[in-house]
Amino acid sequence: MPYDLTDRLALVTGATSGIGAACVDALVGAGARVVAAARRADRLDALASRHAGRVHPLLLDVRDRAAVEASLATLPAGWGEVEVLVNNAGLALGIEPAQRASVDEWQTMIDTNCTGLVVVTRALLPGMVERGRGHVVNVASVAGTYPYPGGNVYGATKAFVRQLTLNLKADLIGTGVRATSIEPGMVETEFSLVRFSGDAGKAKQVYQGMQPLGPEDVADAILWCVTRPPHVNVNALELMPERQAFSPFAVKRG
Repeated sequence: MPYDLTDRLALVTGATSGIGAACVDALVGAGARVVAAARRADRLDALASRHAGRVHPLLLDVRDRAAVEASLATLPAGWGEVEVLVNNAGLALGIEPAQRASVDEWQTMIDTNCTGLVVVTRALLPGMVERGRGHVVNVASVAGTYPYPGGNVYGATKAFVRQLTLNLKADLIGTGVRATSIEPGMVETEFSLVRFSGDAGKAKQVYQGMQPLGPEDVADAILWCVTRPPHVNVNALELMPERQAFSPFAVKRG
């Protein structure tokens, strides 16, 4: 039987745009209540208003370890026993080759995509294990498997996310807690807008002439994973648009 999410509690990071916002909508639609964590207060308020009584807004920057640990330890009554964690907060910055890339941008990606994810997971995991049920879903990327020019540290952070998820699975065997790595290809969200520092023209070119995935497609895949029967663990799930395939080998000629 599919796992029933009715009145179960989920927490989604990066919840106010793209895949995160779509996950909130999907989880609430399946009957769950959601702690929506993100950095933009106005968007959090709008999200909570749209799902009155079903979403608790949590203003949070996952890069701030002290704030993460304090906030998750002091969630209000009825909002603390998180059963489904969707670690979605993450970003890519720049597309320069490694020798010209910004170390500050590299550090921001590591702090958000790796350290932030680890801190949030570690804060919530003991409670899941103690209760004997839970699911950690980490949003990775095909960039963690298939390298491409300019992907350097972004791809490396997503490879970390995938491998951490598999190691969580190894540690959590027999606890009733599941772990899944979701690995999408091209998804049209604010991702490219952030990567190109707000240049809407460059961001639009990324998806020109093809149909990318939408955030709802990825949220649907996540919802499928977390609603499998409790004895089923989806270790990793990779999805791409029909018009995307694997990167060719880079060859320098001449």
